[in-house]
Amino acid sequence: MAWQLSAHDAAEKIREGQITSLELVSACLERIKASDKDIGAWAFIDKDLALSQAEDMDCLRREGRPIGPLHGVPVGVKDIFDSKDMPTAWGTKIHASRQPESDAAVIDRLREAGAVILGKTVTTELAFAGAGPTRNPHNGRHTAGGSSAGSAAAVAAGQAPVAIGSQTNGSVIRPAAFCGTYGFKPTRGIISRRGCLRTSQSLDQVGVMARSLQDVALMGDVLAGFDPADPSSYARPKPKMLEGYRATPPVEPAFAWFDMPYAGQLSEATRQGLEELMEVLGGQVERLSAPKSFSDVIKHHQTIHEYEFLHNLEGDPAVRPDEIHETLAPIIERARRISEDDYHLALAMVAAAEDFFKIFFNDYDAVLAPAALGEAPLIGDGAGDPICSTIWTFAGLPCVTLPWLTGETGLPAGVQLIGSAEEDDRLLRTAAWLEQQLADTAGNNAVAETTEG
Repeated sequence: MAWQLSAHDAAEKIREGQITSLELVSACLERIKASDKDIGAWAFIDKDLALSQAEDMDCLRREGRPIGPLHGVPVGVKDIFDSKDMPTAWGTKIHASRQPESDAAVIDRLREAGAVILGKTVTTELAFAGAGPTRNPHNGRHTAGGSSAGSAAAVAAGQAPVAIGSQTNGSVIRPAAFCGTYGFKPTRGIISRRGCLRTSQSLDQVGVMARSLQDVALMGDVLAGFDPADPSSYARPKPKMLEGYRATPPVEPAFAWFDMPYAGQLSEATRQGLEELMEVLGGQVERLSAPKSFSDVIKHHQTIHEYEFLHNLEGDPAVRPDEIHETLAPIIERARRISEDDYHLALAMVAAAEDFFKIFFNDYDAVLAPAALGEAPLIGDGAGDPICSTIWTFAGLPCVTLPWLTGETGLPAGVQLIGSAEEDDRLLRTAAWLEQQLADTAGNNAVAETTEG
């Protein structure tokens, strides 16, 4: 069926005239209609607007106009990115009627690539508080995570081939792992945050969810670009991520595994799955003790996140403290006690972390880590701890989660790979190599079992 196509394959079929954008978008809308009442992945859908965009893309193709890399492909966008033809409510009733006057940078990039903006996906309130209403597509009794839960759930449920999310701590990697999709957060500064809800100008980063590694690489290339309106954006050439995904490593990659402070919190299924993966890799993985500074990073991350969130919140005249999610009250109170000295010390630690990893990745292609502590929690038990992403997000490193593990109850769990800053192509090359190695190993084991039987 059309809704099962990857973004790459769908774009190729549209270019070749094997399927129209209208057919693909219609199939995704029907999929949403059939399944979203049980999932709640979407905050806003305008069926007529989506179909109109699809018709425009089909018209351009018929006229022989230039075709973009996502031409006619539907994309879900987290409800914190401004779009002038759709409301952007930031996941809060306070801004339920908010209608932006211009598009966010990621919307501009998607439109330039020929994508159809299908709608806005659910986020937790102000991309920070609570677990949100979205349910896990694999089991509705469990959460889809936070805060990019809607984007992860929509992709996992086949409602859209790809979707945009954001990550200030673990909000791309964790929900992607919970929902069994691929998630990718490129290096800080590769994708512009212009027109995106600001929770932490130092830590906010844009990411994507997809059902294949190739698709997250494709999306990374589409969204990458310099934007002087974003202070984290840099005016240097960007890594070519799809080329990286398709490349063959010159030598077998070297991996590092850190014995992290949170290792004792991992679920047994996640721990065992990662141990088995390291057994497959054998001598290609070096186990390292985590530096003491890694524990300090967790505190510094919280300092920056909460300090900047409070200042951004206080700068929004529409927000009244009694109207926001109850879980924000203690966070705001704690943020008010953060001193300027503590805040600036934490910012200095960001630079120190960046310097540490610049040297570290001279010897390793990727760090191997869990994407989350285990499978998705039950509804009512929170959105899951983002601690497996904190250090990498703090340092602005590229991260990808791969849906290779299974939790105790059969729900998905993810393997995370982390790469060197501005070497996202190398990270995706390593991830593709590892995926192929595991496929070959599984195939060989199946052949051996058949022969023995």
